[in-house]
Amino acid sequence: MTEACHVDVFTHLANWIGRQPELASAAPGRINLIGEHVDYQGGLVLPAAIDLGVYAAAVRIDEPVLRLHTSFRGGAEVELPLDALAPLDGASSWANYPLGVAACYRKAGHETGGLAIAFDATLPAGAGLSSSAAFEAATAVIVEQALGIELPPRERALLCQQAEHAYAGVPCGIMDQLAVNAGHVGHALLIDCQSLSVTPTPLPEGVAMVVVDSGVKHALADGEYAKRRADCEQAASILGVGCLREASLADVEAAHATLGDRVFRRARHVVSEIERTRRFATAMATGELQAAAALMAASHASLRDDYEVSCPELDTLVEIANTLGVAGARMMGGGFGGSTIQLVPASAAVDLARAIEVAATAKGLRVSAFPVNAAAAAAPVAL
Repeated sequence: MTEACHVDVFTHLANWIGRQPELASAAPGRINLIGEHVDYQGGLVLPAAIDLGVYAAAVRIDEPVLRLHTSFRGGAEVELPLDALAPLDGASSWANYPLGVAACYRKAGHETGGLAIAFDATLPAGAGLSSSAAFEAATAVIVEQALGIELPPRERALLCQQAEHAYAGVPCGIMDQLAVNAGHVGHALLIDCQSLSVTPTPLPEGVAMVVVDSGVKHALADGEYAKRRADCEQAASILGVGCLREASLADVEAAHATLGDRVFRRARHVVSEIERTRRFATAMATGELQAAAALMAASHASLRDDYEVSCPELDTLVEIANTLGVAGARMMGGGFGGSTIQLVPASAAVDLARAIEVAATAKGLRVSAFPVNAAAAAAPVAL
């Protein structure tokens, strides 16, 4: 999270409103090393906040309205009365994330006066790096500064998740919001999505992370995400458990005929992915990178074959990474496009990123590959 980006958003606000900021925040994106599509079934996940994110600067205004302006959506602007914050459609739908956060804080009894908030970002939207959760967290920190409060990371994450459900229309789990609100420099986060416990986990010495943005953009609100979640809920109901975290692989396999093939494969992914995450965290703690790489490969295969959320571009990028000798690779995020995550030797991170871009170009893909570092949580920015 760079000082230059803070200055940029300050200038953005001044050019828009004609005033210097009174409040400012920075919120990271996140990668996820393993544990995909399991957070909404109480699973284990291993994300990390990263040093790319969303930046916000704001001023209090006399009118009882919420004014929002973003430089990374073509300079779009939205204004709504504070007592009539409701989801927007079409070109203004980007604003559902911040206005949803403001609305959820108000419903929880945290009522601000009027605010004008400007946003900038270094985080590519649609890349599977949780720009939505970063957008929400940056807004939440601004709202809290305006109120003179500071909510615990878990409480803030839950309000942000509620905003995404009710205003953006995405029935997401809690991973993204917890990751961006509880990040630790140099650490991944082992999150238990049932208890909401967060355990900072040091990244092995000499290991770095490289993200490859496929350039294929996804929109999780288009129904595919919700369909997978509904399949999981159906599986849990048939198995007689509250969520698939409570089921074993043997339980799922025994109910194959009753579940039907599609729902069986969805459940098999979730249950096996939770176990892979548990084993991956152990492998990282003990420096067993070969075991970690094998678990990442198995995760990708399960997401591709059982959960059916990969795509040819992501599959090709994982194949390229593995041929170049990375320490592990898989698709990441909700799927249907987005990014892959690679574990690589820290000394070769930049070179491997460039090599992946070159190899992808040779296969007709236009991608962006870049190292990322594990970063701190969403927080106020000093003015």
